[in-house]
Amino acid sequence: MRQAMIISNPSSGKEEAQQYVSQVQEILESQQYEVVVNETAGEGDATNYCLSACKDGCDLVISIGGDGTLHETINGMMDQEHRPRLGVVPLGTVNDFARALNISLDPEEAIRQLRSEQIHRVDLGKINDRLFANVVAAGSLAEALFSVSSEEKSKLGSFAYLKEGLKDLMNTPAKPLTIEYDGQFWEGESPLFLAALTNSVGGFEKLSPEAAVDDGLIHCFVIRSMNVFNTVTLGTSLLFGNLKNHKDVDYFTAKEVHVRSTEAIRTNVDGEEGPSLPIQISVLPRHIEVIIPEEV
Repeated sequence: MRQAMIISNPSSGKEEAQQYVSQVQEILESQQYEVVVNETAGEGDATNYCLSACKDGCDLVISIGGDGTLHETINGMMDQEHRPRLGVVPLGTVNDFARALNISLDPEEAIRQLRSEQIHRVDLGKINDRLFANVVAAGSLAEALFSVSSEEKSKLGSFAYLKEGLKDLMNTPAKPLTIEYDGQFWEGESPLFLAALTNSVGGFEKLSPEAAVDDGLIHCFVIRSMNVFNTVTLGTSLLFGNLKNHKDVDYFTAKEVHVRSTEAIRTNVDGEEGPSLPIQISVLPRHIEVIIPEEV
């Protein structure tokens, strides 16, 4: 009999995760899976559960939670010879990975979509010794995201990030960055560097409209200068999917990127606090299989 593991974060989605576990379990058992259910209680639990699923030869892992739960789950697949197929029931505030794969943000519909036989192989990113699914941000916006409260996230969703991020960008001086990518070199001052794997970042699905989940590329944006006017026009460019064409933005794609600075700069990885610079980012093309909705 095929083996499946459900990894559920009971604190996600206004603590609604528990009511969905039995629905997912019912679907999986109807597909002849033997199901194990694991609830996270602390940091690293989802990673350890997924690591166990890999080592035990599990066929399918379902992540029920937000981007943070998903981020931990995929990190259980780090360096594993066997990687289970992945299913996602998004319960977080932003759910960038689900958006990029057209998985419904309505948990009930996302659960129904787990019946799909459609599978897509998608890229993952690697930052130093961790995997990521969506984005790495370095600079003042990355630090601003740490200050967005859970209450603001729940009430404003993506706009909580935009409000805090643009406010901070306007008030924070640029910092020196050195970026090496695929044999090329960028050096200057910037308040923000973004490296995206998917088109959806912070819930804005047009940040990098050209980015595909399986194109084997990291889509990078370097903001070169900020003032009151630039902040407004950058926000407009972000909303309309024209960020890469903004006069104060340098855009490039790469397979490997190194970022360093002479100053202390923190990063944000998939919406969570990441390592400080220097960092090395690379792409793992078509690294995992994900259940996606049937084409209509």
